[in-house]
Amino acid sequence: MLETIVALATPPMRSALAIIRLSGEDCFKICSSFFSKRINVDKSTIMHGYILDNEEKVDEVVLLAYKEPKSFTGEDSVEIISHGSPIIFNHIIELALKNGARLASGGEFTSRAYMNGKMDLIQAESINDLINAESKEAKKIALMSLDGSTSKLIEPIKKDLGDLLSLIEVNIDYPEYEDIEEVNKEKITEIMSKNIKYIEELIKNGNKGNIIRDGINVAIVGKPNVGKSSILNALLNEDKAIVSDIKGTTRDVVEGKFILNGVVINLFDTAGIRESDDLIEGIGINKSIKKLNDADLVIAVFDNSTFDDEDKEILSLIKDKKYIIVNNKADLISEKDDNHLYISALNNEIDNLKKAILKELNLSKENYINPSISNVRELGILKNVLEMMKKVKNDNENNLSIDLLSADIKDMYLSILSLIGEDHDFDIAKEIFSRFCVGK
Repeated sequence: MLETIVALATPPMRSALAIIRLSGEDCFKICSSFFSKRINVDKSTIMHGYILDNEEKVDEVVLLAYKEPKSFTGEDSVEIISHGSPIIFNHIIELALKNGARLASGGEFTSRAYMNGKMDLIQAESINDLINAESKEAKKIALMSLDGSTSKLIEPIKKDLGDLLSLIEVNIDYPEYEDIEEVNKEKITEIMSKNIKYIEELIKNGNKGNIIRDGINVAIVGKPNVGKSSILNALLNEDKAIVSDIKGTTRDVVEGKFILNGVVINLFDTAGIRESDDLIEGIGINKSIKKLNDADLVIAVFDNSTFDDEDKEILSLIKDKKYIIVNNKADLISEKDDNHLYISALNNEIDNLKKAILKELNLSKENYINPSISNVRELGILKNVLEMMKKVKNDNENNLSIDLLSADIKDMYLSILSLIGEDHDFDIAKEIFSRFCVGK
């Protein structure tokens, strides 16, 4: 029997209301010990009453009792809606602990929902994504996973590999059954080729979904005084970074974020990259180069009137990165090249830069409205399965025996099951749920 757990399900701060959540076989009994009415229900119900510490009234509350399996966790559960004073909700939790409950760990309610078959692992992870979503679009992606739409993308692969494994086993164990379909080289190549193409498309769409879900990191780099800080301020629409004519004003990385077409853009304004004998400025320049290397996208800022060897060095640093070259101070440039991108951050003329960022994102309407395997763990598993499939296809075409191929096919199948948690790898599940907040 799993212990009854208790936790605050709302933020631990003063508010109008607070919700204390319990789940487990004894939760009705435990709550009855400090609630003014006996909780003995055979179906979900709402009750009004008082929390009592012996004869002392602690608070007037609304209590929601959920009878298993019709609850979030699939167990008997209780949610107590109290007034939002920390003194009150902490007192209620203390009463639950005193009467036999224990404090829930991070993600334990969702973990129990997963273990009790109320949701698969993709749906469980999406709850954390939903809580942490920073845009409406990221929220929509998470909701599509929560309602099971994303999990359905795995079903065709799971069915094909499961059917193929079953046929192989029957062919090996019962060769005398002539009416059973024979698994031959052509059959395996057909299934592998079909699923390789399908998974490649899933990964492509998943990478796009990951951008919408998590956003991208963008580093603004260039020499001192080319207008990097002005660009950051213009994109954020606030005076976040200090702007000065003095070279080396920015000595540390200045961070900010804004949302562009539903994507969170994490901006990093860096110290001007140049040769410097100043120890502090040198530390800032080293940080700039690290941010450049770690960024998903680099905005390289140049002043055409002073293009020199230091600018060439910056170009060499970004040559292996995805980047946008920006000519700032367009208001001071009389002759412009149609092939170059010009902006004036000082005058807030940055629409061309925003369009260039969107072009680099390369997101279509479908990426925003269709479910995708966008979680890092899930994408990692898909990529591993893709490599295994390519290996099996290659080994099959090189006439490796089917009984040897079946071991790799089984590994692929188990990896696909691990995506949705059907392999019951609770070590992985435990790691995932540990990242959740307590009470969820």
